[in-house]
Amino acid sequence: MHYPSPLQPGSTVAVTAFSAGVPAACHERLDLVIQGLRDRGFKVLEGQCLRDSDEHVSAPAAVRANEFMNFLLDDRVDAIFPPWGGELAMEILPLLDWDLLRHAKPKWLVGFSDISTISAVLTARCGWASLHSANLMQLHPTQDDVLNSAVFSLLGLPAGESLTLTQSDYYEAAAPDYSKVPDATLSLTQPTRWQVLSSGQTAGAVQFSGRLIGGCLDTFGLLSGTSYLDIQQMKSAYAHDGLILFLENGELSPTAMARLLLSMKFNGVFDAVDGVLFGRDGLAQAHDKAISHAQVIAKVLGDLPVPILTDTDIGHVAPNLPLVNGAYAEVMLSDGKGQVIQTFR
Repeated sequence: MHYPSPLQPGSTVAVTAFSAGVPAACHERLDLVIQGLRDRGFKVLEGQCLRDSDEHVSAPAAVRANEFMNFLLDDRVDAIFPPWGGELAMEILPLLDWDLLRHAKPKWLVGFSDISTISAVLTARCGWASLHSANLMQLHPTQDDVLNSAVFSLLGLPAGESLTLTQSDYYEAAAPDYSKVPDATLSLTQPTRWQVLSSGQTAGAVQFSGRLIGGCLDTFGLLSGTSYLDIQQMKSAYAHDGLILFLENGELSPTAMARLLLSMKFNGVFDAVDGVLFGRDGLAQAHDKAISHAQVIAKVLGDLPVPILTDTDIGHVAPNLPLVNGAYAEVMLSDGKGQVIQTFR
């Protein structure tokens, strides 16, 4: 696994939107978080694919891919912070030169949702570690909860070192509207409790370990089994370490989620992993279906012989536990309290 150099004051970060751009109504928020990067001592390169949003994207696919590729190959750049996710990052995958990237100096890619469409592939196909975490637009300069602060702790962690993170105490019930409240910080009000699934029921303490790989189920599931995201190959490459799969639902209804998980199961994805982390589901109350998202996980994956944790701090319901794709992790849960130790080895 190739870990990018640790970020430190003086490091250069690029900001580009290879998926959804930022409309004018949210530019005040964007300026605020970019200034936050500068206040940390980073040099910021702002891309052209950033401050426009049309048909769900910042620019045509070829333009987005070209700018992103240029940043990935520019050795002045140490990290890339897209502002947030989106819907159509997948369309730039065939436009990137993956053979060239395998031999390039790795850079950090930071964020979640549609950002994970690219970051998981960078890890699986090129061996670059990447960071699944809060998006730049969430990284308010005064946001001081432990998990958001840990984004920069992990980005600055030297090779060979470890960082221990514990689950949040509380999570956010509803995300703010940055167009109306550009200075918003997280409002963490709901008690967090990770759950462990065993044959469809919650059970006691668990512990497991392996290399981390994961992202947004909406696209991760579609890419699994393709040449972009060969989980079986990763399992072979890190046979002595094992794999931990982490997933979070962005927009899937319970039935759509069931179909995608079944497809992944048929493709052998879950046969290759030693444990699964599911993030909190932000759509839990949004669908009038006869089956819930939680019931889908139990129904489809309840027979797997590996630990499955649900309601974890991953994904669209903040705060977001920063997880490094490719890092070796030890996961522990006891009495509803979860902990993850990540080691850059």
